[in-house]
Amino acid sequence: MRIVRIRLKNFKAFQDVTLKDVEPYAVFVGKNGVGKSTLFDVFGFLRDCLKENVRPALQKRGGFREVVSRGRRNEEILIELTLRMPLEGIGDRTVTYSVAIGEENGVPVVAKEILKYTRYGGGKPFEFIHFENGAGSAITNEVEIGSEQAERREEQKLDSPDILAIKGLGQFQRFEAASTFRSLIENWHVSDFHVQAARATRDAGYAEHLSAEGDNLALVTQYLFEQNKPILDRILGIMRDRVPGIEQVESRQMDDGRVVLRFQDGSFTDPFVARFVSDGTIKMFAYLVLLYDPSPHPLLCVEEPENQLYPELLQELSEEFEGYSKRGGQVFVSTHSPDFLNAVDLKSIYVLQKAGGFTQVHRAFDDENLKSLVDAGDKPGELWRQNLLSQVFGK
Repeated sequence: MRIVRIRLKNFKAFQDVTLKDVEPYAVFVGKNGVGKSTLFDVFGFLRDCLKENVRPALQKRGGFREVVSRGRRNEEILIELTLRMPLEGIGDRTVTYSVAIGEENGVPVVAKEILKYTRYGGGKPFEFIHFENGAGSAITNEVEIGSEQAERREEQKLDSPDILAIKGLGQFQRFEAASTFRSLIENWHVSDFHVQAARATRDAGYAEHLSAEGDNLALVTQYLFEQNKPILDRILGIMRDRVPGIEQVESRQMDDGRVVLRFQDGSFTDPFVARFVSDGTIKMFAYLVLLYDPSPHPLLCVEEPENQLYPELLQELSEEFEGYSKRGGQVFVSTHSPDFLNAVDLKSIYVLQKAGGFTQVHRAFDDENLKSLVDAGDKPGELWRQNLLSQVFGK
């Protein structure tokens, strides 16, 4: 699965923006307040809509009036994602999911929701799902459609117009496309990592995947030790190379039932508990746990990973993110760090700026002058430091 195109209309600062040819590893740069966090919140918003329905997802963000672009209160919010993804019995296809959200009498509704794929040889896209205001139809014989059989559509009505059709239909196996796309969104990881949360002791429990906040780091470490020791050993090997003195990291259950994370420094006999270890050490360990998850997320969104990390570590961290994208998961990162950008291909860098209060996005690789500078030996991070990446927007 890979997102190849993103279109946003009336979503906060994104009044009308389209990102084309999105790379598997995409890095977003721009000054504070230009919309990098908002871009990542698009994915968190869709996940919340799936989990809690549209109305509570909007309420978490201040309601419809705070999410819709300023001056566009009477218009709809549009989110449209185009992906390359496999469909059972059909094969890899270009799939487009679009959802338009509006208000009726002050109540949020899903005005239109469509899931469609492009047939081989072009032609009109084929719609798996088409819903408007809580009612619509969906294909029930997707595999047969792939072999040119006649389509069978089933009319459906959702319990409420603020429910996504992919949520309601995705629970049923006969709606394969909806089920696949629902599972995809549920497994997105939009990081909101907090070092202090990762330091905290936890009650005994079980966790296979790092949470968005990182507060279950000790439990995931315990899981890796017990169920995937080779992966934990690989993570520890990387930690030894990058963090001086670190020999071992372990998750230990205390007498009172709490689970703590402990770091062993090779210079001392007794390990340090996580609350006495540097922010950067914990953050690097958490990122490696995330990136070497035995069951990778289809999409990672990570904001400013450079915080608390020594500059020399940033190039290697960028390479780890890129490696994750090559193993099948897509990675979106925002950064202000020239050191981090120096390890990123110009094709993967997207520059954001505001004009007239709304965000614009351009890919650095689309500027011929920037390509010439990089071909001549300049590094993207140094161009960013000199404020040259912003020239993609012209004079």
